[in-house]
Amino acid sequence: MAAAIGELGGAMRSPILVTGGTGTLGRSVVRRLQDAGQEVRVLSRSTQPATVGVEYETGDLSRDVGISAAVDGIGIIVNCAGSARHDREQAEALVRAATRAGTPHLVYVSVVGADRIPVTSAIDRAMFGYFRAKLAAERVVAESGLPWTTLRPSQFYQSLLLVARKMTRLPVLPVPTRVSFQPIDSEEVAARLAELALGPPAALVPEMAGPRVYEMAELLRSYLRASHRHRLIVPMRVPGRAARAVKAGANLAPQHAVGHRTWEAFLAQALGGEA
Repeated sequence: MAAAIGELGGAMRSPILVTGGTGTLGRSVVRRLQDAGQEVRVLSRSTQPATVGVEYETGDLSRDVGISAAVDGIGIIVNCAGSARHDREQAEALVRAATRAGTPHLVYVSVVGADRIPVTSAIDRAMFGYFRAKLAAERVVAESGLPWTTLRPSQFYQSLLLVARKMTRLPVLPVPTRVSFQPIDSEEVAARLAELALGPPAALVPEMAGPRVYEMAELLRSYLRASHRHRLIVPMRVPGRAARAVKAGANLAPQHAVGHRTWEAFLAQALGGEA
């Protein structure tokens, strides 16, 4: 994969901008672009010293600060930044600055199910508002007039691990019934994003998801075993249209199970001797 990316990107010498480049996904994308011989610029909310092959611009997409300087001279942008509430506003700020700077190729990271999960009620927004925010940002990118590529991966193992750690602080775990996930390792998503960034704009590309579908309770039980914890799991009913769509598998992509690393293998490495 790295060799193929290197061939695609060998002729590109202007820096590639990665927003969210200090996060879990962004760091992996930066590293893979560097491995392909690319200079990288990272938009960061905090001031960072430059490193070999990576320069930093201080700015904040949410507050529309520092973005013009970040996009100056850039031909490719990989937008790994995101939040459950402000994805659309962040995408709008980035598109405005990018349009003023020229016509860079904008690569956006969305989520499997963004277009299949209806978020209409307060309950939907509280539980699944992330999907609506991602879909709104997708539309901003697609209607921007810029050359664009959007990838919809499934949930990351790293994100589900954070959820599991937070939930297991409680003595009893309320778990939504009939809710399943098909999570994927963020490293595999980063590899695909780097490949897409160094290729031609491709609009909406096929989704990518992990090798297995797990019920939420199964994911938590695996985490409890791996971390040598014991908790009572109690089924919980979640109402609403969005919940019904998720129960029907709207957040899954079994036809695009391209990931290789399993949840169990990820846990074994991530937890190590955690007890």
